[in-house]
Amino acid sequence: MNQQNQMQQPKLPDADWAYTVLADLKRVVREYATAATESTCPEIRKLFTDLTNSTLQMQGELYNAMQAANMYDTSSPALRQDIQKQLQTYQQTQQQTQQFIQQRMAGQAAPFMQQAQQQGAPAYS
Repeated sequence: MNQQNQMQQPKLPDADWAYTVLADLKRVVREYATAATESTCPEIRKLFTDLTNSTLQMQGELYNAMQAANMYDTSSPALRQDIQKQLQTYQQTQQQTQQFIQQRMAGQAAPFMQQAQQQGAPAYS
């Protein structure tokens, strides 16, 4: 009877299993990254940073194995261009944030805020 039950249950193809695991690894990376950024304890922050990095490593290895087995299509050139544009936007935002923090730490936030107001940004206190 046990063999009959096993025969009746459909098996998922390897690609479906791989996609499921890949999706879970991506989710776990997001959760670990959130935990690391919200942690105030340096030891806990390092723990979640290490977990994030090791999970990213596993995700990359699975992606490479899936791609080698023709289970995963690479992105189109148009998508790569969109990603590159978004990356540039994020890099600009990061630079602006770093400049703001440096000015704030040096006690020079007032000129930055005045400049932002002149550009139409809302004023924050």
